[in-house]
Amino acid sequence: MSSRQKNMPTESELEILQILWQHGPSSVRFVNELLNEKREVGYTTTLKIMQIMTEKGLVSRDTSSRTHVYDSVAKEKDTQTSLLDTFIEKTYRGSAMKLVMQALGQKKASADDLEKLKAIIDEIEKQNK
Repeated sequence: MSSRQKNMPTESELEILQILWQHGPSSVRFVNELLNEKREVGYTTTLKIMQIMTEKGLVSRDTSSRTHVYDSVAKEKDTQTSLLDTFIEKTYRGSAMKLVMQALGQKKASADDLEKLKAIIDEIEKQNK
């Protein structure tokens, strides 16, 4: 397993990262309470996942007070880019175009979405000249 794959967050780890990205440094209890709003997750399960995330370098732990506080080391944009790259490679054999075409074909795109897409295409064309 490559170091990149080793540091890729699992689905459960990604849920925790999203909480930390949104709320900033947080205790295990706080993270666990938010996870429990969606589905029941035991405190010790959340703690264990966050300990593993610390070992993987996804989060850091501040132990200066009685309540340990965890903070994201993994940057949201970098994580999204890495996960999307992996998804495109595995699912669409590296073709971002296939992904975009399927996404656009799944449901009707709004006029606003199409305008934004055109602006992105125009910007890419300018960069390629």
